[in-house]
Amino acid sequence: MDIIEKGQGKQRDQWTSKIGFILAAAGSAVGLGNLWKFPYSVGTNGGGAFVMLYFIFLVLIGFPLMLAAITIGRKTQLSAVGAYRSIKKNWAFVGGLGVVCGFFILAFYSTVGGWVIYYLVKALSGGLAIKDPKLLGEIFGGFISSPTASIAYQGIFLLITLLIVIRGISGGIEKASKIMMPALLILLIMIAIRSVTLPGAMKGIEFFLVPDFSKIDMNVIMNALGQVFFSLSIGMGVMVTYGSYLDRNTNLLGPSNSIPLLDTAVAMVAGFATLPAVFALGFEASEGPGLMFVTLPAVFASMPLGNIFCILFFILVLFAALTSSISMLEVCVSYFVDEKGADRIKSSIIISIIIYFVGLPASLSMGPWSDLRILGSLNFFDFYDKLTSNILLTSGGLFLSIFVGWIWGADNAIKEIRRGGVKFSLAPIWKFLIKFIVPPAVFIILINSFKDVISAILS
Repeated sequence: MDIIEKGQGKQRDQWTSKIGFILAAAGSAVGLGNLWKFPYSVGTNGGGAFVMLYFIFLVLIGFPLMLAAITIGRKTQLSAVGAYRSIKKNWAFVGGLGVVCGFFILAFYSTVGGWVIYYLVKALSGGLAIKDPKLLGEIFGGFISSPTASIAYQGIFLLITLLIVIRGISGGIEKASKIMMPALLILLIMIAIRSVTLPGAMKGIEFFLVPDFSKIDMNVIMNALGQVFFSLSIGMGVMVTYGSYLDRNTNLLGPSNSIPLLDTAVAMVAGFATLPAVFALGFEASEGPGLMFVTLPAVFASMPLGNIFCILFFILVLFAALTSSISMLEVCVSYFVDEKGADRIKSSIIISIIIYFVGLPASLSMGPWSDLRILGSLNFFDFYDKLTSNILLTSGGLFLSIFVGWIWGADNAIKEIRRGGVKFSLAPIWKFLIKFIVPPAVFIILINSFKDVISAILS
């Protein structure tokens, strides 16, 4: 093991409090992966069976990897590439993989972020106070098919992300997360209560919670694992980067447990806010990405003071989307700031502009370029999604587990976790999981992910 000590050129920014770190890291995890992707993934992957698999992977893979990533970051006090390289030079590529992954996720994530801003504007004007699913679907379809509107709102979303990241960790990301995260969960709970009390909602609750084991196949398994990686930001360097801004004496066990639990709680509440309404209002559970933009406005339209709730909801969905997007941009920016000595402001601006142009095809592929296929049946949006969720994130998780379990060594990681006299009674179980369970499990899923992508390309 070759440890390379970090040279101290200038003092590095840090979180001002543990709660600030937890909320920011949870904010990275809690985003459109919970509010947009989780409910429609449940709908398209067999309902309760997908949820059950999600929880299994969360415990066996999500928790161990979360602790591993944060531990590497705090140990090295470096961003993703430098963190891996400082422990083992020829493993810097894993950090590089994370930077590339964050870049491409933000490229298509910003497209959906633009949708959220558009819907907020629409709600403010009262244009979403409609109960008819068909009309709501036409509004959504009309917007995403408009190239001017979609790319304009995508640009606005990236601009807001940029303005937060420019201000740094304590002055930008932490402050924003402390405001945005608590409010989101409170309002989601209120909306979920309304959703589950709609006539006919019980069928949606049963679909959400009761697993149908006949629905489980390798595709559902792969999607459940991909959702864990996508939602928790594991595999793209976010948690390594965020962990690097922690004080060396911070107890890592609390945050490593709190982040996945908070993330999962929001995902589940989002499911209760969406899926019961799907059944109650006659929607299809497998509608796909438009589920949040069609179903929830109908829920609001059916409740007292619904437009006010609708406005507040899309404000908070925007907050959730931003807390994730700023973490993705930070992974890219921190690489150039830490590794190349670049200026944070200039790096943030240049990277954001590049991401915007790379993301334009993803935005246009939902409308004017909807018939354009770049690889088999995949348009740009689908390609970015498959590349990141099924391949890059999964590969990042695999390399992370191998690196911590075998290259750096689980015992060295445990020693770092126990710094300052921290008691880690579950260390033997964590060591077993990170060495013997996580790597083969993720490898199997990765192989099937490649098969899925190749199948889509050849179709």
